Amino acid sequence: MTKILAGGVGKTEVTQTIKQLGIEGLEITASSDMDAAMKLRVAQADYYLGTCHTGAGASLGVLVGLMGSAVCHTFGRSVPTEEQITALLDEGKKVFGFSMDQIDTIAPLMARAIAARG
Repeated sequence: MTKILAGGVGKTEVTQTIKQLGIEGLEITASSDMDAAMKLRVAQADYYLGTCHTGAGASLGVLVGLMGSAVCHTFGRSVPTEEQITALLDEGKKVFGFSMDQIDTIAPLMARAIAARG
């Protein structure tokens, strides 16, 4: 079971959006950023999806500080392709930030790309 934590101001919306997809093998839970960082560090979670109004700093601030920028990526206000997401996952990224107004588009893309990894 792959565990995804959702945080930031849109954590409830991200959680609901991904749950509604009904993807087997994915567990999504709303979380605080601090709790998420601790769970990621001890392998109690696999990925974090953070949201804020711009998709930049606030969506990942605590995670970048505690996990390091090497595992973090923000899409800001851009919408990535499935190929871009897959490439980032292949690079070892586990923490992603995006803007609240992109939840309906990016959350399903992220969930499907993560699920495809098996």
